[in-house]
Amino acid sequence: MPKYLLGLDAGNTVIKAVIFDLEGRELAHAGQEGKSRMPRPGHVERDLGEFWENAKRVIATCLEKAGIAASDIAAIGCAGHGNGLYALDRDGEPLIGIQSIDTRATGLVEEWAAQGVGDRTYPIGRQRPWPAQTPTLLAWLKRSEPALFQRIGTVFFAKDFVVNRLTGKRISEMSDMSGAGLLDLAARRYDRTLMEAYGLGDCMDLLPPLIESADIAGTVTQAVALETGLAAATPVVGGLFDVVASALGSGVSRTGSASVIAGTWSINQVVIDGPDLDGPVFMSSTFDRTRYMAMENSATSAANLEWLVREFFEGAHDESVSPFDACCALAAAVTPAADDPLYHPYLYGAQQDGHARAGFYGMAGWHTKGHLIRALLEGVAFGHRQHIETIRKAGARFEEAVLSGGGSRSMLWPQVFADVLGVPVSVAVSRETGALGAAIAAGTGVGLFADFTEGANAMVRSDRHYRPNAAMAAHYSRRYALYADIAAAMTPLWRRLSMTDNAATGVAP
Repeated sequence: MPKYLLGLDAGNTVIKAVIFDLEGRELAHAGQEGKSRMPRPGHVERDLGEFWENAKRVIATCLEKAGIAASDIAAIGCAGHGNGLYALDRDGEPLIGIQSIDTRATGLVEEWAAQGVGDRTYPIGRQRPWPAQTPTLLAWLKRSEPALFQRIGTVFFAKDFVVNRLTGKRISEMSDMSGAGLLDLAARRYDRTLMEAYGLGDCMDLLPPLIESADIAGTVTQAVALETGLAAATPVVGGLFDVVASALGSGVSRTGSASVIAGTWSINQVVIDGPDLDGPVFMSSTFDRTRYMAMENSATSAANLEWLVREFFEGAHDESVSPFDACCALAAAVTPAADDPLYHPYLYGAQQDGHARAGFYGMAGWHTKGHLIRALLEGVAFGHRQHIETIRKAGARFEEAVLSGGGSRSMLWPQVFADVLGVPVSVAVSRETGALGAAIAAGTGVGLFADFTEGANAMVRSDRHYRPNAAMAAHYSRRYALYADIAAAMTPLWRRLSMTDNAATGVAP
């Protein structure tokens, strides 16, 4: 009987392959970083040929490291970053990959907001247009790059592209399509009225057949088996929107449980029984065959620390210590004070404002690198708090959260999250929660687990727990209020700065 599950996790830059046993232990891991292209300001794309080569490489490397027979892998699941836009041409060949931190459609979103488009899309898909949302990008291509648009044969997502290359099948699944605002969420199906609201009523044929996350999408082809070392005919399930996969892989499976992901994106989500809440949230997606995820998300999280490390710390510290650990050690040495600097984590814009920009505020001559790093860690946590307050206003309730993503690896940052959010925070043993969630879906798809909850109970273990420090509550409440006030004051200035930059470069806003 097959003993293992292969989970793939395709992020905005890195693709990972992890082989797990049925108790969630990692046998082997491999990752490969890809390159993003930024051909114009606000445009963030990837080469799909390189993406697939990297996927094959990590699968082959992971199998080699594991030292197991490929036939011992029961099934494969893939998670991938949501939204953006991945397209095949009409012959089924790779065409374009736009990542979920792209902001080219900011002007279109503003135009639609003035026209009330979101008032028409939200009741159906539980989502308003935003710059890197898949239908928004497709509408932008239709208007701004009509020659490329005419070549599109299939629109889907990062992990769907990997599943397509593994199996030859052109499919997508519920969690990604709902997370992109492309489904009638309650009915769990495509909807022409919704597509017409985006100006895409003539694009229904670009959407692939739809399956549930744990349904079998296809099997590994003979050609792919020869290139990767996988066994031909290994089942591949539909997979998961990576934020849903990461929640599942960190043990969040019960209704009312909360997942906070500090990765490229700030992800804040709660499992709910139905698609409706008392108020609006940024997006909702399916979770399993009957339940849903209420989400508040933006590209404002650990990518900020990655930027700081890349630009200022790589090669500038003791190479025996990771630059991320070095940064967090500097931040941990700082005693929090009322006049510490503040940071806005808007390197890639804010949730509904593509003009927003990152910035440090309130720096003084006695502040050090440690103060700035701590300000960044706190600013990211404040961004998460802003989203969580929206979820709570909408009626979702939770009393604790599981933290995952790159930010969870720090010994300091989870405590900052617990203090800023005011709830206990735990961290799972596995660092590869996206791949683990995809593996749980794969095991469910081939009948090794009855459902996601049984799979999570079998494969997920908790590692660390952090309780809020009551003494920090008032300190962070004051700083959070100031953080929000500065953002409100800066909003018109960000817009003016963006317009000035666009005028100087000749780029349309």
